[in-house]
Amino acid sequence: MAYRDLQSFLDRLGREGELREIRDEVSPDLEIAAITDRVIKQNGPALLFTNVRGASMPLAINLFGSDRRMALALETPSIDALAQDIASYLEPEIPEGMMGKLQALPRLARLTALKAKLISKAPCQEIVETKNPTLAGIPILKCWPGDGGPYITFPIVVTKHPERGTRNLGLYRLQIFDDRTIGMHWQRHKGAAEHYRVAESMGKRLEVAICLGPEPSVIYAASAPLPPELDELMLAGFVRKESAEVCRAATVDLEIPASSQIVLEGYCEPHERRMEGPFGDHTGYYSLPDPYPVFHLTAVTRRRDPIYHTIIVGPPPQEDGPIGRATVRLFLPMIRKVLPEVVDMNLPVEGIFHNLVLVSIRKRYPGHARKVAHALWGLGQMMFSKVIVVVDDDCDVQSPGEVMWRAGTHVDPKRDVFMTEGPMDVLDFAVATPAYGGKMGIDATRKTKEEGFPGEWPGVLKHPEEILRRAREICGKAGV
Repeated sequence: MAYRDLQSFLDRLGREGELREIRDEVSPDLEIAAITDRVIKQNGPALLFTNVRGASMPLAINLFGSDRRMALALETPSIDALAQDIASYLEPEIPEGMMGKLQALPRLARLTALKAKLISKAPCQEIVETKNPTLAGIPILKCWPGDGGPYITFPIVVTKHPERGTRNLGLYRLQIFDDRTIGMHWQRHKGAAEHYRVAESMGKRLEVAICLGPEPSVIYAASAPLPPELDELMLAGFVRKESAEVCRAATVDLEIPASSQIVLEGYCEPHERRMEGPFGDHTGYYSLPDPYPVFHLTAVTRRRDPIYHTIIVGPPPQEDGPIGRATVRLFLPMIRKVLPEVVDMNLPVEGIFHNLVLVSIRKRYPGHARKVAHALWGLGQMMFSKVIVVVDDDCDVQSPGEVMWRAGTHVDPKRDVFMTEGPMDVLDFAVATPAYGGKMGIDATRKTKEEGFPGEWPGVLKHPEEILRRAREICGKAGV
């Protein structure tokens, strides 16, 4: 059975030995972030702070901070197993005969779960405050000394397209200005930013719901790079094998994840901006202040005993590493539908995800590596990729050291490095123009005569399989 809420996931983490409770009084101003950063860099467990100074609720963090906890969150034996599950649904089979139709029923039930289920009585509305709503009591963190203030760093922000009515769930950092107003860091490429632009062009305010701590599949789905206007709750339903439950918000016309711990309801006025930042970002550097829309609070709804769920970002590795790795594994089957020659892909956390992409291919013709790199730059959020390194299918891209070896031996920079330009992540501070800059492709595959290599490409050093098998046997007997 799918997790009902964040509490049931925390219970599972506790049973699995993946959760530690910290009862000492701690401050949300830098202290929790410093503790969490230390634990993450030691590959430590999820944390539950039960005595946060000035707060009326406990705080949970680092819940997704390992590959094992990501698999537990998405209720799968492994992320690769879930990826194979996704791949099987991308290759539908037409059932033949009665037995084939019966065998297809579980697949149909799984697809039925894509649609969210509307319920009337939701756990996130056990307490509703509309007369004097306030953020007071929520242990919102200030993570780094130079931050412009406290930030909500793991919100599920729900908006609706003003014309089409389609829903978007997104993750955006939110700076707390005071107990009633919040800075909305909506990067221009994101779904909520588009909804706000449309509302602004119509002279209308955009209604917003900030949902904190729903059940894990909804949290993950909000982070996933789905195509524009595709409801993230469909992915949550597929992962959990049950429809995600939603309810109607109290003061805005939105349907929100019913399992949320806390929901902040409100709106953003058109043409209203306020300086947001600085913020210690996942690049390991501060992103600079910039004007962004302002959220005005109209209601706070919550559970009777909520838990505040959050995350910190900063110099890698951080908790976003396992989340990013899961995304690469889960979306690789979809990339292969467009580029079947792709064997594997890795976005190393040290490369800050978009900044470095390692991809292996089954090379079939001259220029194939360049074709793949340019195709990846044209796929959704892969457009932000700064450097793409393409290697042959016998190179393990999950081993950056092996990729570096191939790049160091297979590349003639004059021939094999190619440049282009295009959209860049707003957080990339190295570019000359904000959100636009140069990109580099590196062809580290074996070269052919048609690609300008004059001789015969040398063979790689490798012992025959029977010798390797004998070596393993002897080493095993010797205990080495």
